Amino acid sequence: MRSLGYFFILILFLFGIGGCRSAKLSDADDALERGEYFDAQAIYRKVYNKMTKKEERPARGEVAFKMGKCYEKLNMAVNASKAFQNALRYEYPDSTIFLHLGRALQGEGKYKQAVEAYEKYLSYAPENRLAEEGIAGCRLAIAQKEKPKTRYVVKNAKIFNTKRSDFSPMYLDKNLDQIYFTSTSEKATGEKRSEITGMKNGDIYFSKKNERGQWQLPQPVEGELNTDADEGVISFSPDGQTMYLTRARRSETSSTSVEIYTSRRTDATWSTPQKFEITSDSLSAVGHPAVSADGKYLYFCSDMPGGYGGLDIWRIDLNERGGSLHNMGEQINTPGNEMFPYSRTDSLLYFASDGHPGFGGLDIFKAKLNSTGDYWSIENMGLPLNSTGDDFGITFGNGENGYFSSNRGDARGRDHIYSFELPDIHITISGWVLDKDEEPVANAVIRIVGDDGSNQKQVARDDGSFKFNLDRGVRYVMKAGAPGYLSLKQEFVSDDAEEDADYAIDFFLAAINKPQVVENIFYDFDKATLRPESKTALDEMAQMLRDNPHVTIELAAHTDRKGSEEYNMRLSERRAKSVIDYLIAAGIDPQRLSPKGYGESVPKTVTKRINREYPQFPEGTVLTEDFISTLAPEDQEAADQINRRTEFQVLSLNFE
Repeated sequence: MRSLGYFFILILFLFGIGGCRSAKLSDADDALERGEYFDAQAIYRKVYNKMTKKEERPARGEVAFKMGKCYEKLNMAVNASKAFQNALRYEYPDSTIFLHLGRALQGEGKYKQAVEAYEKYLSYAPENRLAEEGIAGCRLAIAQKEKPKTRYVVKNAKIFNTKRSDFSPMYLDKNLDQIYFTSTSEKATGEKRSEITGMKNGDIYFSKKNERGQWQLPQPVEGELNTDADEGVISFSPDGQTMYLTRARRSETSSTSVEIYTSRRTDATWSTPQKFEITSDSLSAVGHPAVSADGKYLYFCSDMPGGYGGLDIWRIDLNERGGSLHNMGEQINTPGNEMFPYSRTDSLLYFASDGHPGFGGLDIFKAKLNSTGDYWSIENMGLPLNSTGDDFGITFGNGENGYFSSNRGDARGRDHIYSFELPDIHITISGWVLDKDEEPVANAVIRIVGDDGSNQKQVARDDGSFKFNLDRGVRYVMKAGAPGYLSLKQEFVSDDAEEDADYAIDFFLAAINKPQVVENIFYDFDKATLRPESKTALDEMAQMLRDNPHVTIELAAHTDRKGSEEYNMRLSERRAKSVIDYLIAAGIDPQRLSPKGYGESVPKTVTKRINREYPQFPEGTVLTEDFISTLAPEDQEAADQINRRTEFQVLSLNFE
């Protein structure tokens, strides 16, 4: 729970400071009217336990309802739902009890029961937005349970936390080596405990990093800033020299005033806070200051007239305060409460809300302004940043990491500071640049260009390997080339899934100075007709020719030793012509293509790759008819298969 952090904006008028200690219903009602929820619930509980007579059942229902409202304000969802259920058991007649019960059950994570309570309230108040948003939030939470959480990693920042409430962390400046926050620690200034929370009033503390980058134990800020009043929820000017803070003063003679103050820093000391005038409306509460990243605007929360109900987020121009007051509008503000703003950029605003669909209590939302500046899209930050409890007061460091506040898992509703981090997604693509014999290509250069504007270049390692870092959901074009080789281009799209990935892609470059076998081209038996399974290889060859538009080639077909030389020559010529026809149909200029049939006249010489696949044939061996005749039958068939091939040879590099 937090004194300033949450309750000040829900209290319009808090009269006096004396908390009654006797168990009288009128005393409890007075405390509730003043917003002294901690004192009020204690008195209501005593009064409730004394009401044992049958005729007191209606009054007991009313007391249970009011006690539930106190627990609700104290962020004690379990106690609140029990109290509201007791009020229903005693037939408390106010239909708003179903709305309160729904919110309490939602805060417990009992989403199905919460939906039932909200729907019951809608039967009395159709189209009530708070109930509708509550149902939407419960259904969101139920759906989220069946899906993976976001990748955010959340941890309790124990170095900052006490046994009381610690909340609303904020970095001092861009150095990110000092962090400030509000604490109701037992060491806070003054002795008096708040009638609102039962804890001491908040003070502002800070922590510094040491030379090893580790946070040190927090200390109260130096200077004249902390008093026995309630100080907290702070923000800083971009240079870290001016602090904007919320202060709640209590007086014997006037209503509680919740206002924004400023303090100036001299070295490590902060000056006496001075009231920062926003509006002449003395009845409205203003707090939760947040300076925009450029220092131009101050965002804050208020219940002043002109809002959408509950607490709204407003903005004022720090350079032109007169007449510059601006409500952030109905896309951000709801009939519920929007608070704890944090301006990250001029188009990115974070805030906490119990009016937008959430998991229970306050959730943290991200508001993004569109390119035309007329629409804010609102996104719940999801699990585990949000929880069934109150989650609020976020601040960012470098990238997607920082700190926020939450009372998750604390039955007393006390707030603690948590760190959050979105681990980097590592997306890479790796592979090799090899020649057609699967040997590394020396000095191969690989370029990769993305449709996001990225452009990377790398020289392959000695073994032909390479590796690039990529981004999610980007369409890439990669091209590999080397002196003495034809370039090769490939395209792909990286997955947009939020997970690590390593793509594999290899380039097999064709040498310019020797014939290159085109793998996986097949013909019907004793015919020149190309079989359908040849299409992939032929399409890749057509693309290679498009990628190297100045190249002309000879397309050669070879047969094995079976059949007459004349027959094999005619067959190979027809097969070469079939490949040429396919390439022309694919858009390749016929002037770049020369078909040639060699029949069985040019037997294949065994390369390193062929030797790896067929170790019975030594590297450098020419698979002539005489050599093949000396082999075993199964090896003869393998040699004939190697000789039956389609090849191309670069003829020129200057085609225009």
